[in-house]
Amino acid sequence: MNTSYYIAKRYLFSKKSVNAINFISGISMLGVFVGSAALIIILSVFNGFENIVLSMYNTFSPELRIEALKGKTFDPADARFETLKNDRRIISYTEVLQEKALVRYGKSQSIALVKGVSEGFTKGKPGLDSVISSGSFMLWNRGQDYAVIGAALQNYLSVNLNDEFQTLDVYAPRKGAINSINPADEFSVGSIYPSGVFSVQQEFDNTMIVPLSFARNLLGESTLISSIEINTHPGVLVDNFQSELQELLGRDFVIRNRSQQNELLYKILNSEKWAIFLILTFVLIIAIFNIIGSLTMLVIDKRQDIAVLSSLGANNRLIKGIFFLEGMMISMLGCLAGMLAGLIFILLQQQFGFIEMSGNNLMISAYPVGIKLTDFFLVFGTVFLVSIIASAISSRLSVRNSMSLKEAL
Repeated sequence: MNTSYYIAKRYLFSKKSVNAINFISGISMLGVFVGSAALIIILSVFNGFENIVLSMYNTFSPELRIEALKGKTFDPADARFETLKNDRRIISYTEVLQEKALVRYGKSQSIALVKGVSEGFTKGKPGLDSVISSGSFMLWNRGQDYAVIGAALQNYLSVNLNDEFQTLDVYAPRKGAINSINPADEFSVGSIYPSGVFSVQQEFDNTMIVPLSFARNLLGESTLISSIEINTHPGVLVDNFQSELQELLGRDFVIRNRSQQNELLYKILNSEKWAIFLILTFVLIIAIFNIIGSLTMLVIDKRQDIAVLSSLGANNRLIKGIFFLEGMMISMLGCLAGMLAGLIFILLQQQFGFIEMSGNNLMISAYPVGIKLTDFFLVFGTVFLVSIIASAISSRLSVRNSMSLKEAL
C-alpha cells in the first residue's frame, strides 16, 4: 500500500502529458470543494435558525412538564410533590392552572388560553425579556394582579398598555352552573390590567398569563392544577432527571421534556434540514463521480507505466491501489479544503454578520449560523463513502487491459 500511495501521490501532483487530465482533475476537486463547503454552510444556517426558534420556544416551554395521565387536573397536595419541590436540582417549580376563556377589551373580544402560574414562574428563564415586545413581564405589583398577553391577542383586541382605565375582562364557564334564565349567571368574570405583550410563535401568542390566584378565582378551582412546570439548574442531566421523576410519580402522570412538548416543531426542523442535506448530497455525488472520468483519462495516459509495473512484477492489486488512492486523494483534499472554507465562512458570519437578511422589523439582521461537530463528521463520512465507490469503479479500469499492454511492451 505504501508503494501505491507513493506512486499515486506523484501522479496527483506531477504534470500529465495531456493538459486536459490536469484540468478535469482540478474540476473534480473543485466540485467536491464547493459541495462540501456548501453542505457545511447550509447546515450551519439551519442550526442557527433552529437555535433561535428553540430559544424562543424554550422561554415558555419548561425543561419538564408534569401532567395527569387521565383527566385535565390533579391535586398537587401529595407527599411526592412535596419531596420534588425541595429537590436542590430544581431552580423553578411552577404550578399551572389553565383553561380557554373569552376575553373582552372594550368592544373587542376573542378566545384565549388563560394560563395561571404560581410565584417563581420567571426563575430559570433568563431570555424572558427578549420576547417582550412592549411593556414588561409583571404579574404582581403592590398587591395588584396583572396579565401578560400574547401579540396575537393584543392585535385581536387592540389592547393599549398605556390606557390605565381599561381592563381585560375574562369570562369563563362557572363551575357547577346549571341552565339559568340569565346566561350571564353561568359565567364567572374577572377583570385584570395588562402589563406587557410577548411575541414568540402563533402557538403561544394567543395566551394570557396571569397569577395562579386570579385563575383559581376565575375558574372556581381552589386546589387542583393542570400541570407542574420544572426547570433545573445548569449541569443537571434532564433525561436522567426525567426518568427519576417517572419512577417517583408512577404511571398516573406523564412527564414530557421540551422535545416531547413541541414534538411537531422538532420534526419539522429536522425534516427540513435532512431534505436540504439530501438535495445537496446528490449534487456532491455528481461532483465526486467526475473522478471516474478523470481517472479514466489518467489510466490512458499512464498505460505505458502500467505495463512497465506489470513487467516488474506488480500485481493487479498494487496497480488498482494506485488509482484508487489517486481518486481518494482528489476527493479528500477537496472535502477537507471545502470544510475548512465553510468553517472560516461560518466564523466570519458569526463575528461580522456580513450576509444580512432582507426585510424590516426582523428579530435578527444577519443570517444566524451555528456550528455542530456532527455536521462535519456527517459531510466527511458522506464524501468518504461516495469516494470509495467512485474510486473503486475507476481503479478496475487500470487492470482491465494490463495483460495486453504488457505483451505489447
